[in-house]
Amino acid sequence: MSRWVEIAADRARRGEDCVLVTVAAVRGSAPREAGARMVVTRERVAETIGGGNLELAAMERARQMLDGRPAPGARLVRYPLGPGFRQCCGGVVTLLFERVAAEEAWWLACLAELERAGRPGVVITGAEGGCGGRRLVVSATGCEGTLGEPALDEEALGLARQLLAGGRASAEPQLRAIGRPSSENLVLIELARPCDFDIVLFGAGHVGRAIVGVLADADCRVTWVDPRPAQFPREVPGNVRVVATAAPEEEVDRAPSGAFFLVMTHSHALDFELCERALKRGDFRYLGLIGSAPKRNRFLKYLKVEGVPEAALARLTCPIGVPGIVGKQPAAIAIAVAAELLQVRDAAAAAAPASARRAGARARLAAGRRRGGGYGEGRNAA
Repeated sequence: MSRWVEIAADRARRGEDCVLVTVAAVRGSAPREAGARMVVTRERVAETIGGGNLELAAMERARQMLDGRPAPGARLVRYPLGPGFRQCCGGVVTLLFERVAAEEAWWLACLAELERAGRPGVVITGAEGGCGGRRLVVSATGCEGTLGEPALDEEALGLARQLLAGGRASAEPQLRAIGRPSSENLVLIELARPCDFDIVLFGAGHVGRAIVGVLADADCRVTWVDPRPAQFPREVPGNVRVVATAAPEEEVDRAPSGAFFLVMTHSHALDFELCERALKRGDFRYLGLIGSAPKRNRFLKYLKVEGVPEAALARLTCPIGVPGIVGKQPAAIAIAVAAELLQVRDAAAAAAPASARRAGARARLAAGRRRGGGYGEGRNAA
């Protein structure tokens, strides 16, 4: 689940109001991208919109909203980040402030359910005008909420369906005027996608535990697998699911398509079996094996004997981690490995928009027809 959804929903379950601060639009250079969020309560702040004076000013305004100054609801505020604001980014950030009352947090439950089901949705939030503070949550199978007028709901629903058809190509949030030109209704439209950064980590040793710590606040889901239950700590981060099993190799088959596999168990024989199984499955995004170049060469030799094709063998990453970090301490390896995972994820995301645009165009065309008209060597030796 997206961390801000989880945090805001938890506040609502506790009966505590909060203010969501969302980067609604960015012009020029800014600390965070459109869609970044911060959750503010009277006592705590979770997540970030970039720090500095911008964040301090946003926290102050959010707490004023919690005290009823200005009136609770939704409010757009524009912040120039020039010399007057003492941030040298120089861009302009527009923030949307929304007070989320504990008894009106139904839409957070909708988003959480969509994410658990692995389905995308669109959140349309009234930012200004008569629809301010109202919401629609739209999925492929339904729509919850209202912007206050049937005509506004119908127009917003059409925009949401376009986003869902466009997929990743239309992922950036956008502010948009809807309704009659004189109505001054401004909405924030955002595609809420389920997390597709699935990491399956085999091994609960020192490096495995360090990697889990580094990934605790990342936007990912970690399945942590080891046949030794006692190796796992008593508490794990919220984005981690522990699997203590005598058959860890079966978790290779259970992983979703496009998963990131990290193999670092206590047994070279088990490492080999996991790598072979993943390579023969083939639909992963990343397969990393902890170890040195000699370990990689031995594994490749025997994997070839087991019938793994050359093209598949080339996809095995060993040693793991970004180049240039030579430390062998678990923390150093964990940082290097996490950086490599993010590089692979972001490279895949950058390559996706063109294929998503083509898929979206095909979907819209089909819909129209129905209507009649996509380390150095030895550093982590094992």
